[in-house]
Amino acid sequence: MHSDLGEEMTEPIVRVEGLNKHFGSTQALRDLRFDVAPGTVCGLLGPNGAGKTTAVRVLATLLRPDSGTALIAGHDVVRDPMAVRKRIGLAGQHAALDETLTGRENLRIFGRLYHLSARSARARADELLERFDLATAGDRQVKGYSGGMRRRLDLIASLIVAPDVLFLDEPTTGLDPRSRNEVWEAVRGLVTDGTTVLLTTQYLDEADQLANNIVVIDTGTAVADDTPGNLKATIGAHLDVTVEHVDQLATVARELRTLTGAEPEVVADERRVTSVLDTKTVPLPKVTLMLHESGVAISDLALRHPTLDEVFLRLTGEQKPLAHNEIEMTEDRT
Repeated sequence: MHSDLGEEMTEPIVRVEGLNKHFGSTQALRDLRFDVAPGTVCGLLGPNGAGKTTAVRVLATLLRPDSGTALIAGHDVVRDPMAVRKRIGLAGQHAALDETLTGRENLRIFGRLYHLSARSARARADELLERFDLATAGDRQVKGYSGGMRRRLDLIASLIVAPDVLFLDEPTTGLDPRSRNEVWEAVRGLVTDGTTVLLTTQYLDEADQLANNIVVIDTGTAVADDTPGNLKATIGAHLDVTVEHVDQLATVARELRTLTGAEPEVVADERRVTSVLDTKTVPLPKVTLMLHESGVAISDLALRHPTLDEVFLRLTGEQKPLAHNEIEMTEDRT
C-alpha cells in the first residue's frame, strides 16, 4: 500500500488543521494543528486530559470533530472515512486478543475480519509471526505469552493490511525493560519499511528514543512541535559546580549570574551551584577559566544536558512527571 503514495511524496501523510471538539461545556480540542511526515514516528505527548486520545480518535475516524480538517494520506477523515480506514492501523492500550486461541489463530481471525481470503489470512499470519520473531510461539495459547509477546502480537495484528499510518496508544505500558525494547525494535522495523507511526505515550524516554518529531498538547492545543533535540535545546544545558569551600558559593553564584544572565541555584549542604548554560555562547572552558581567575577551588564540574521530562514540565506547567500507569480518565469518560 505504501507504493500508492509515491516515492517522491513530500506532503505530510497526516495533516491536522484547526481541529475543535467539545463534550458539553468541555473543549477537548482547541484549534489543534500539526503535520506528520511520511515514514517517521511522531510522538504525541501531553498531561492527562490534554486531548491526545481525542485527537487519535478523530484521526482514526472513531470520533467526528466539531470543526477543522484532518487528512490521512490526502483523505479527509470526515468526508472519506472508508478511504482513511484502508490506510490506517490502530493498536490501543489494551490487547484485543483472544487468550484461549493461539497467536496464529488470532492473526488469521484478524485477517478474515479484514476480508482476506482464508488462504491469504493464513499466509499473512505466518509472514508476520516469522518477521516479528514469534513463529516458535505461534501455535501456543496467548494466555501463556509474556507481556512483551502479547504486546508484539497485538501490534502485528494491526499490520494485517500493512497500514500507511499506525496509531500506537501507550504501546509499552506495564512492560518490563526487556519487553519494552522488543516493542521499540518492532516499531523501528515498521518505520524502516515505510510505515508512519503516531505514538502516544506516558514514557517520555520512549518518545525520546523513537520519535523523529514531538507534538506536545496541552488544553487541547499544540504548544510545541519540533524534534526532541531542538525541544531540549530550548532549555539549555545544566552546569553543576561543586566547590571545596562553602564560603566560595556566593562567588560562584555571582560569576555564573554574570556569564549566563540566569539566576543560579545554590545548594549549600552539597557545596554546589547549578545554573542553565548555553554552551554555544558560553563555552565550558570559559566558565572554568573565569572561576579559576576568581580563586575558586573546584572539586567537581559537570555539564548535564536537559531531558525531555524537563521540556515537558516547562511547556505544560505540570508539577510532577506523568505517572507511567496513568490513563487519560477525563478523555475516556468523554
